[in-house]
Amino acid sequence: MEQAPDDWTDTERGLWEAFRHGEVYDLRAGSGQAALHRPAPAGLAVRPEDDRHGPDDPFTAEEWGPERTVRAEAIARLLLHGPEAAPGKVTALKLTGARITGEFTLAGGRIGCYVEFQLCRFERKLLLSEATAGTLRIVSCLLPRLEGSRLATEGDVHLARCGIPGGVRLTDARIGTDLLLNQSAIGPDAYGRAVSADGITVNQDCEAERLDLLGELSLRSARIGGRLSLRGGSLRAVGAHNPNALNAARITVGHTLYLSGSEDANWTGSRTVYGSGYGESTFTGDYAATTHTPFRSWGKIRLSDGRFDNAVLITAAEFHLGEGEELTLSRIQTPELRFTCDTPPTGPVSLARARIGNLVDAPSAWPTAHRVSLTGFSYESLRPTEPFPLERRIAWVDSGQEFRPEAYEQLAAALRRDGADEDARTVLYAKQRRRRRTLPLPGRLWGHLQDAAVGYGYRPGRAAAWLVLAWVLGTAYFAAHEPAPVKADEHVEWNPALYTAGKVLPLIDLGQNGWNPDTTGQWIATALVLTGWVLATTAVAGVTRLLQRG
Repeated sequence: MEQAPDDWTDTERGLWEAFRHGEVYDLRAGSGQAALHRPAPAGLAVRPEDDRHGPDDPFTAEEWGPERTVRAEAIARLLLHGPEAAPGKVTALKLTGARITGEFTLAGGRIGCYVEFQLCRFERKLLLSEATAGTLRIVSCLLPRLEGSRLATEGDVHLARCGIPGGVRLTDARIGTDLLLNQSAIGPDAYGRAVSADGITVNQDCEAERLDLLGELSLRSARIGGRLSLRGGSLRAVGAHNPNALNAARITVGHTLYLSGSEDANWTGSRTVYGSGYGESTFTGDYAATTHTPFRSWGKIRLSDGRFDNAVLITAAEFHLGEGEELTLSRIQTPELRFTCDTPPTGPVSLARARIGNLVDAPSAWPTAHRVSLTGFSYESLRPTEPFPLERRIAWVDSGQEFRPEAYEQLAAALRRDGADEDARTVLYAKQRRRRRTLPLPGRLWGHLQDAAVGYGYRPGRAAAWLVLAWVLGTAYFAAHEPAPVKADEHVEWNPALYTAGKVLPLIDLGQNGWNPDTTGQWIATALVLTGWVLATTAVAGVTRLLQRG
């Protein structure tokens, strides 16, 4: 039977035998089921002095002696060139409650067995760059940093409830199934990035619920086959050095992105790294009947050019944006965008050239004071979660820094598809009034005249009212100034009301054409004819639109 090397300690010899039998090697001071402790706040290695959780908490400053110490080189020997399994067993490294010392280098290696660390302290960073493995589970552990660029696994990678003050690097990694980061607290590297995972591929879900980050979460060009969940997370940029809290430009998500709150009922008292269930919420009560931890961020959020095959859910979220910072959703594509924050972002929101199927929103979720960019934003339908008054919707499309007529056209088209033709005309009327403010003085004056006279053609009732007024005034004038007949030998019955109506209603002959008014009357008759052509055609066009449906 192959024996452990002679220079290994008794503790390490015990790990050798546990590895051959695929058993858990438990070095905790206590007994019973292991309690998975939450890490210290992001960026810190240990908890404050007044927040300790016993001798097996890896995030306290309490020293662990040699009876709990295993050298990293011994673990690397087991993982890369370990002994054969005991008869009828499968080798596995399952280490709990250990202090791991020395350089832990597995870069470029092939790890052929299941690996699980729980409640362990790593004194040096873990190097996994370009390694291949099956399933890696590092749960409720303290490690200074994890380097895993181009790591390839056939199964899961779990980094749940871990404290990693120096950051995680998973650039271009390939995860065979799920990546789990729930409840971990991760600090920044030298470039202000807490998790650097540009180009990562996760074949199934990436769960990072209640994640606590100090530094950027970078997922540029990442590909997630299932869900990307950041429910209840806290992302804080490190400031001017790196202002990004989340940078996921060009990301592809095969199902749903969750930037939303997390029900406390799922997590309180849970002994697992999944809360009370994996993936979807298990809470079935009324939303208001339980407390929630919202998703919170401080810094820029970039989702530009992202593709989300099912939905983007931005609910119960807080975006604390400083000067020059923005929530960027430019050019995203998704069948549904749900934007129903309880409080609006404190900075601008960009939806420029985004393409959405259903837009599910609430009036209180959007920032005001011209802080929403809708340039080229297209959507099929509006499905607000609460009453969204039309005047507020118009203010929403007018909330960009510059006048963008396509935003009004898009809103009007969506309202027409829902059968709200009158609301659509109101939107187009508002577009003309907003456009007027961009014109030079002559154009603005002419615009005011069009608005007052015919409402830019979208208020046919106003045109009809002016037409009636012209008819009343014309009738009054010609009643007091009866014209002479064109042919003195023909007797025509004079009717000033019909005469005036014949002038203001184009193409209608009311039998009052046999009169020859004086010079003033001719000018008034000409003015009535011109007024009639403009106002009558406007009124008829408006009535035609009212009668046309579908």
